[in-house]
Amino acid sequence: MPDILKEIIKILPKGKISDAAFEGANIVLYTKDPEYFMDNNGTIRDAVKEFRKRIELRSDPALCLEVEKAEKLLKELIPEEAGAQEFIFDPPRSQVIIHADKPGLVIGKQGEILREIRAKTFWVPLIKRLPPIRSKLIESIRSVLYEHADERKKFLDKTGHRIYDGWIRSKKHEWVRLSCLGASRQVGRTCFLIQTPESRVLIDCGIDASQEGTEAYPFLDAPEFNISELDAVIVTHSHLDHSGLIPYLFKFGYTGPVYCTLPTRDVMALLQLDMVKIQRSEGKEPIYTSEEVRQMVLHTICLEYEEVTDITPDVRLTFYGAGHVIGSSIVHLNIGNGLHNFAYTGDLKYARTNVLEPGNTQFPRLETLMIESTYGGKENVMAEKEADDYMIKVIQETFARGGKVLMPVLGSGRAQEVMIIVERLMREKLIPDAPVYLDGMLWDVTAIHTAYPEYLNRNIREQIFHKENNPFLSGIFKQVGSPKERKQIMLEEGSCLILATSGMLTGGPSVEYLKGLGEGKKHSLIFSCYQPPGSMGYRIRNGEKEIMVREEGKNQVLKINMEVHKVEITNHSDRKQLMNYVKRCNPQPKKVIVVHGESSRCLDLASSIHKVYRIETVAPKNLEVIRIK
Repeated sequence: MPDILKEIIKILPKGKISDAAFEGANIVLYTKDPEYFMDNNGTIRDAVKEFRKRIELRSDPALCLEVEKAEKLLKELIPEEAGAQEFIFDPPRSQVIIHADKPGLVIGKQGEILREIRAKTFWVPLIKRLPPIRSKLIESIRSVLYEHADERKKFLDKTGHRIYDGWIRSKKHEWVRLSCLGASRQVGRTCFLIQTPESRVLIDCGIDASQEGTEAYPFLDAPEFNISELDAVIVTHSHLDHSGLIPYLFKFGYTGPVYCTLPTRDVMALLQLDMVKIQRSEGKEPIYTSEEVRQMVLHTICLEYEEVTDITPDVRLTFYGAGHVIGSSIVHLNIGNGLHNFAYTGDLKYARTNVLEPGNTQFPRLETLMIESTYGGKENVMAEKEADDYMIKVIQETFARGGKVLMPVLGSGRAQEVMIIVERLMREKLIPDAPVYLDGMLWDVTAIHTAYPEYLNRNIREQIFHKENNPFLSGIFKQVGSPKERKQIMLEEGSCLILATSGMLTGGPSVEYLKGLGEGKKHSLIFSCYQPPGSMGYRIRNGEKEIMVREEGKNQVLKINMEVHKVEITNHSDRKQLMNYVKRCNPQPKKVIVVHGESSRCLDLASSIHKVYRIETVAPKNLEVIRIK
């Protein structure tokens, strides 16, 4: 038994603990004593204070009531109006997951029903809200986790051993290095490696969908990277330029943990599976399969915002809201028990949006900040109200001439922003009523938004809690379920708004709609997200009128006769917001590393931060290594 478990058990009443295990960095103690399970007289709380670790007491599986009897009792104890529809038992961990429409009614006044469940069944209840929109993906992820409960328990215990074996109360190391394996002076294939004498931690591992061959992937062949030495992978958010290559790591032997938020896990799995599907439909061999995505899900450890957890013997991780997309995170690393504090913004939005709160600026300690610069150039100043007004004008004019509006969108983020805006505009009669078609994985991503309302801003959260006000459930939104439906939408008369992935026209339904509508002069195309150089979206947005597309296995020329508009409104911060973010960071960083932007924008932002705030800055290139401590 590792030393930390021995020390914890030593300070607890003798003979009360029957077993101890790790669940990642969390420590789980089991007891066969019913009275101690129900009331440990604060001894567990004292152990938490002493060791500053998350410690949970559960009943030993042998103590738990039989599953059939427990389920019958749960149905008797939980009020019918709570809408409890599903009970999932996890015997190896003595937990029962209860899915209900109204979790508050399951908990009861001051937690009285939960206490009664624990006392009468000895199972530990976990309450989950049933999403207003059913998601097959969420259900599939849950079934994978529950069906492989034993495998997952072993994985979590193994992860804990890696963190705590050889554990001592205080430890400091001599150096910290950052290797830039992607997204340095470019947008796409984000990947950074943090190294200490003790640890190897990867932050993001994405792809560049606008590129082909090796240019699409991070530099995993760099001498600093060795997959057999990798301790942990951290994912800032779900977009494929940050998460698209993570299943590939499992294909080549990685068996360690992946850390992210719950929404990030669900959305990135959806986007990865969609990418595999698109690659196959285009006659390409996918770089990984659904099996590797499944392995990634099984090895994912989800954290809430501001939840501190050890991920290696000398690295502690905390996520903070980044304001970019649902579940997006600023990564804060406390390295070497206070030796150095590092934060990476990931993709950042330092402003309140229709869906999310602004990115966090308050940290307990901070020495080095790594910040994105997608819109970090001097010219990247956006007037978002004006952009929304312009979008309204384009929709009105297109509908007036009987045309359709195609908006290629990222599956998560801008799509939901547009949904909120359009729902409000139609409700307030500012634009004519018309169907809004959601194609690609947009319906599933929206369902995930409704499943995790605690990650959204207060207004939307309250609307989701009251189903009658939920904007995502508006009757204007129509799910497109097949290529046949897609063709019908393009052929039928009348106006409509089409939101479809991919946002950069690199594949998927948006390209199919472009093929069907592109030559029609009455239609409009609105770009609302970043278009990387080289992508089809970039070329059309910059004025190309003839585009080569693949149709029935042949290359064909598509003439772009539809009106093309760009609305520079995004879930990234513009230049002004990025500068303001650095200013508002508390504490002020001593060093700022600028990444995730075109070369000129990285250099421009780094120069401006140095001039204005007198902070040391650097804008590294790919394959550069920076000693940050």
